[in-house]
Amino acid sequence: MARTFYHYLMTYRDPIKKDAATEFANAAFRDHAFPKQEKNYHNVSDYLETEVDYIESLSLFDEIWDQYILDEHKNK
Repeated sequence: MARTFYHYLMTYRDPIKKDAATEFANAAFRDHAFPKQEKNYHNVSDYLETEVDYIESLSLFDEIWDQYILDEHKNK
């Protein structure tokens, strides 16, 4: 995988849209402690579970992670 999950997540950022994925990306952008260099699912998941309150459900993270993996494999 060439890019990190954070880099992929930033493709969801948008100042106008209000869907859950966009709100997650916008909040992660403002989170200076977000593990920006991580490519490991468990490390990012653990961080989201224990350190943040801006993601309502980790199932959203799982969905975006799955898209991240598909996109990274497609771009190899």
